[in-house]
Amino acid sequence: MTASPSLDTALQRLAAALSRIEDAVERRIEADRVGASREVEVQALSDDRARLAQELDESFARCARAEAANRDVSRRLDQAIDTIRTVLEHQDP
Repeated sequence: MTASPSLDTALQRLAAALSRIEDAVERRIEADRVGASREVEVQALSDDRARLAQELDESFARCARAEAANRDVSRRLDQAIDTIRTVLEHQDP
């Protein structure tokens, strides 16, 4: 039995519409997959940023402690140099 031309046309249009819907669904699935992948990447970058910020804070704290120790050592060296100069100045010739 042969379908009428209008039925053939309708079936072709239905097949084309279904094909477009399938294509749209595939694009959406791919977009969702890419979006999920990007969310994972963003979360990983955010975690890295937080870790790096923590490391930077720790580095600044170590630097501050090193500067304080450096000032203390410098002050003690100055005192030792002054003491040695005083002792040398008061020695009998």
